[in-house]
Amino acid sequence: MDIQYKPELPESGRPIIILGAGGIVKDAHLPAYRQAGFQVHGIYNRTIAKAQDLADQYGIPNVYASVQQAVADAPESVVWDLALMPPQFVDVLDQLPDGSHVLIQKPMGDSWEQTQAIRDVCQRKGHHAAINCQLRFAPFVLATRWLLQQGFLGELHHMEVHVEVFTPWHLFPHIHPLPRVEIQQHSIHYVDLIRSFFGDPEKVYARTVKHPKQRELASTRSTIMMDYGDEVQATILTNHGYDFGLHNQQSYIKWEGTRGAVKAKMGLLMNYPDGVPDQFEICLLNDDQPPKWETIALEGSWFPEAFIGTMASVQRHAEGSCDVMPTGIDDVMRTMACVEAAYESNATGGCVVDYAAAR
Repeated sequence: MDIQYKPELPESGRPIIILGAGGIVKDAHLPAYRQAGFQVHGIYNRTIAKAQDLADQYGIPNVYASVQQAVADAPESVVWDLALMPPQFVDVLDQLPDGSHVLIQKPMGDSWEQTQAIRDVCQRKGHHAAINCQLRFAPFVLATRWLLQQGFLGELHHMEVHVEVFTPWHLFPHIHPLPRVEIQQHSIHYVDLIRSFFGDPEKVYARTVKHPKQRELASTRSTIMMDYGDEVQATILTNHGYDFGLHNQQSYIKWEGTRGAVKAKMGLLMNYPDGVPDQFEICLLNDDQPPKWETIALEGSWFPEAFIGTMASVQRHAEGSCDVMPTGIDDVMRTMACVEAAYESNATGGCVVDYAAAR
């Protein structure tokens, strides 16, 4: 089976200016852009030495000391790659020329107020903005979407995300003081992914809690259920504090349809940051044979290959070869609304058990 799982690239790439030079740019953005053949025109960072280091590694011709300097030097057809911290987004977006094409790093704000402010400045400036919800473009996700579109899986009725790993949070010091961590910074990927397959849920139920060995963080374990009525099950279970070695760690997404199923191991999250290989398995029902699972080799992984897809979608929109950016801000606003509902559900709690009536 010739599964199609690579993103469609622009007909003619546009120059990119990256604003930010942190770990995500070094580990994902720049390797992905090099792999895709995208041209990076320049890079900015408040600590200019960090930007210069990446420029030297990747042959980026221009290093900027300020956003204003980057704007002044930008080619007319530039695509902006905004990879700063969310509290900086609004100010920087306001400095970009009206009508810019912008790819903004997720999350779309650390709070609902920031999310709304990001949307508002993009609307006021007329920006064509997308959020870097790149899990939608991971090879195993694109392969699953193709199988579904071709009818191999039948009617999709179940999605399950299960992440039980040890995450070294010390690698992400900017997250430690935040009042929202697990859902806002991590499970948002899965909320967005489930929405991309099932659409907007009717309700969201959630509980997110601390880990006794990670009490300095607001939360590192979550259980989320997205309600799509009586025939669809969509669940997310995450535990970032599993410190019992690689054995029995789990990191997978499972899709079930009426005619077939897919299970994709996200090896990136296991034994982080080294990771383990991904695994993509499918089971297609045949009335004449018992169910049989088959492992299919896919090239690439979530990091860095998925980052090609998000940038490619913005580039294709900029050149006019596609009308819609899948992770445009109008769509991702609805993901953020689901995240907000998850935190509201966490705050209001479930139904109190009436133990007195059980006596």
